[in-house]
Amino acid sequence: MKLVKSAVIAFALMLIAQGSAHAQAPETKVVSSTLFDLRGIGAGIVILGAALGIGGLTKSAVESMARQPEIAANIQTAMIIAAALIEGVTFFALIIIMLQS
Repeated sequence: MKLVKSAVIAFALMLIAQGSAHAQAPETKVVSSTLFDLRGIGAGIVILGAALGIGGLTKSAVESMARQPEIAANIQTAMIIAAALIEGVTFFALIIIMLQS
């Protein structure tokens, strides 16, 4: 239930941010409907996927550290590298989504 609430809040924030982004550029003459502009929804899905991935990664790493405290440094290093890779892919996907016309 907590995941559903978070998803709804993220979706609503993306739609609000999308509306304000369109309001900032009145000089463009491109006619686009917010109903058919799915970039905000795509960005929200990318961010939710990254959050779930990093959250699951962190949960598993902390459980592994609790079971084997003697190799906690190795687990932490691997967790940080994996989280950085997930964030890098997320930023790349967001850039691709936002640059599409």
